[in-house]
Amino acid sequence: MKYYLVAGEASGDLHGANLMKELKKLDQQAEFRYFGGDLMQAEGGTLVKHYADMAFMGFFEVAINLRTILKNLAACKADIAQYQPDVLILIDFPGFNLKIAAFAKENNLPVNYYISPKVWAWNQKRVLKIKRIVDHLFCILPFEVDFYKEWGMEVDYVGNPLLDAVAAFNPDPHFLEKNNLIDKKIIALLPGSRKQEISYLLPDMLAVADRFPDCQFVIAGAPSFTADYYQQYLKGKAIPVLFDATYDILNNAQAAVVASGTATLEAALFNVPQVVVYKGNPISINIARMVIKINYISLVNLIVNKGIVKELIQDDCKPATIGAELGLILNNTEYRQTMLVNYDKLDEKMGLPGASAKTAALILKYAAKK
Repeated sequence: MKYYLVAGEASGDLHGANLMKELKKLDQQAEFRYFGGDLMQAEGGTLVKHYADMAFMGFFEVAINLRTILKNLAACKADIAQYQPDVLILIDFPGFNLKIAAFAKENNLPVNYYISPKVWAWNQKRVLKIKRIVDHLFCILPFEVDFYKEWGMEVDYVGNPLLDAVAAFNPDPHFLEKNNLIDKKIIALLPGSRKQEISYLLPDMLAVADRFPDCQFVIAGAPSFTADYYQQYLKGKAIPVLFDATYDILNNAQAAVVASGTATLEAALFNVPQVVVYKGNPISINIARMVIKINYISLVNLIVNKGIVKELIQDDCKPATIGAELGLILNNTEYRQTMLVNYDKLDEKMGLPGASAKTAALILKYAAKK
């Protein structure tokens, strides 16, 4: 069968690649065309547009890049119409993908949506639109099933695909030696995969590094950027930027400073105590505070519905507060241990690996019925 996938950011690229891998096991004639990234491209098929040209974050950022977004939308719709896939799979990225879903529905293409839009966070009435334009919704957070049921929508809970990615990880036994990190306490810096995130968060992260001279800070570089891009922020600091090594960094880290998003859950799955940070354009943040109806922004806290990790947002996100929290994580044994115990509760909620395989099997099952 012919599959068309749309992923608009780094996490979607990861989950899309794992899903493609499982689809190939079940469908030896699988053909892929997609908006995605390097990981999906490694699985074969045709990459139409890289997510690095698509990921805009925040109300203000979307507004000033609206022309580019509309151009990308038009290109995606035209390409789907020309390709005429048997199966359309939209991965997260709701601002873009819900518009693609509406287009597909108008053109009688079945819509599979993998990783539910976070409609439970704000404007919950969007569920009514999702019911109209999405044929099959595959959820990865346990509380989402009950949420959608309250709105009269049946969904498939498949578990979390990050468990698949972590389970498939093979640590590099020479990672520390290769990167000259022997006998150093490693602090992972995960400033995100978008330019906006990095520009707002990395300077504060690097300023925190000055407060811990006995630790080695390491930046997990986003695959859509080069080492040269990070130099504008480093300004000669002896902090390595390592690419394609996020899991090796976390596997050896004592603590982490993490941009809110998928990476917070990855750090928790590697049992790395963390402080979660988020900062953006003040206009976007003020709008978000008016419309968002959740108590937490990090997946770690949302899943357990408890403040497991500290979240420092906007004005609270500055070197002094980040450094104070990092100091607690590193030096207060009881504080650190409490966070790790709470990670165990998160593990129980998350369940077992297998989301990618389960989703692939359901997609093929529904396609066969169609």
